[in-house]
Amino acid sequence: MIEKKIVGEKAVEFIKDGMTVGLGTGSTVYYTIMKLGQLMKEGLSIKGVPTSIQTEQLANECGIPLVTFKEINHIDVTIDGADEVDPQLSLIKGGGGALLREKIIARAAKSFIVVADPAKMVDYLGAFPLPIEVVPFGVEMTNKQIRLLGAETKIRSANNGPYKSDNGNYIIDAKFPNILDPVTLEQKLNMIPGVVENGLFNQMADAVITLNADKQIVVKNRS
Repeated sequence: MIEKKIVGEKAVEFIKDGMTVGLGTGSTVYYTIMKLGQLMKEGLSIKGVPTSIQTEQLANECGIPLVTFKEINHIDVTIDGADEVDPQLSLIKGGGGALLREKIIARAAKSFIVVADPAKMVDYLGAFPLPIEVVPFGVEMTNKQIRLLGAETKIRSANNGPYKSDNGNYIIDAKFPNILDPVTLEQKLNMIPGVVENGLFNQMADAVITLNADKQIVVKNRS
């Protein structure tokens, strides 16, 4: 947990007074939000756009005022975590089930900063099952179409039934072998009827904050 705290708190350095900030979801960005709440008590003024109901609740507890897309024209910076990060800074996200809102908010930001502990840094994406948000109607057929792309799949469950995202959709966790071409896979998945969005975030992260083998903070920038 100390590694998550270090990189999560480092991310606040990208946030300046007066910014509108996309607030991610997950165990690492939790520390970013907690730190922002502390800084607001010391005089920092920002507005937040949450990526999930869970994050909305945490931001409210921390005293961070929230806005919706109806009230803003852009997001200055979005801070979010990742389940995996490859050397090109492509990501797998969605382990917490918020991938659709996370992608909308990341895409709307002028800058997208990812916080990831060293365990999330991988040579190839794919060890972590890829979350795919799908509409409930025809989920069995959508699942079959995803399997045709070479994945082992499982419809995520919770409380003795299918897990439902904040948007009321289901999530299929798809285990692909090493994802060598995440850009093409993202496109193929989103062409399947019933798929709302998938957890591949390609060419989106501007920087990833992590730690090296000596536990020193490293900021990797997308070339």
